[in-house]
Amino acid sequence: MKFPEAELTKQTLATRNLDLKTVEGFGEEWTRFDQSRLDRAEVEEVFGSYFRCFPWERLPREAEGFDLGCGSGRWAKLVAPRVGRLHCIDASLEALAVARRNLASIPGCLFHHTSVDSMPLADGSMDFGYSLGVLHHVPDTAAAIRCSARKLKPGAPILLYLYYAFDNRPRWYRMLWRVSDWLRRCISRTPAPIRFSISQALAATVYYPLARLARLAESAGLKVDGLPLAAYRTRSFYTMRTDALDRFGTRLEQRFTAGSIERMLRDAGLERIRFQDGPPYWCVVGYRSDEPAAN
Repeated sequence: MKFPEAELTKQTLATRNLDLKTVEGFGEEWTRFDQSRLDRAEVEEVFGSYFRCFPWERLPREAEGFDLGCGSGRWAKLVAPRVGRLHCIDASLEALAVARRNLASIPGCLFHHTSVDSMPLADGSMDFGYSLGVLHHVPDTAAAIRCSARKLKPGAPILLYLYYAFDNRPRWYRMLWRVSDWLRRCISRTPAPIRFSISQALAATVYYPLARLARLAESAGLKVDGLPLAAYRTRSFYTMRTDALDRFGTRLEQRFTAGSIERMLRDAGLERIRFQDGPPYWCVVGYRSDEPAAN
């Protein structure tokens, strides 16, 4: 089955389950940081951290699936060669332009400019799906998960990464996040050049020093997993710059506990829900039930 490419106007997108300012911000982010300068080994390391719990062995031969919120296409670049057809979906035309360039040499990729609630995929037609770091940036995350789940065949898996609400962290850690979130709310509302400059300053003065400190502590035999930004101890400065803009330049951000994520997945008709043990939190896999979900 061949699906037409969906091209939606800005006016049409405004009626969808998305935030236009957030979409514009991600278009700017992936245009600036198209991931072409990222080392292949680092890409594969980060990819592995997200896909550790994904059931590759359960996919049929020449599987067809979707990458919802494909951004620069960095994950699609590693997924597409493993499957038959991959639908790369994003609400940002600028992001899709980057993805097209990055995936130009990889067959089997189709591109759709659309929101989660208007994906041009038939219900019950996909062998798998994934959406990493996207659905916490839409106004109605639960509705987005339901829309995504409907596209899956019965028994097909979907992998999601949703920002956690620090439900497995101590109180001091949550308090520290509240300060950073206040900064995000302020910075993300400034003009693009200003928020870019501030995010890059934060990458240099906060991300880099804390990440390198965590790496030194780990080399001394200390446990560092609970330290802020310790996950960046093996990451490049390029990744820190990208993620600082992602973190502080994004207008709409929601966070969820593991319990609330499980409820949203079950309400969407997903079962056999399994959370990944370890960061990033929360990565979770669910399978579409044979029974239809309630709308």
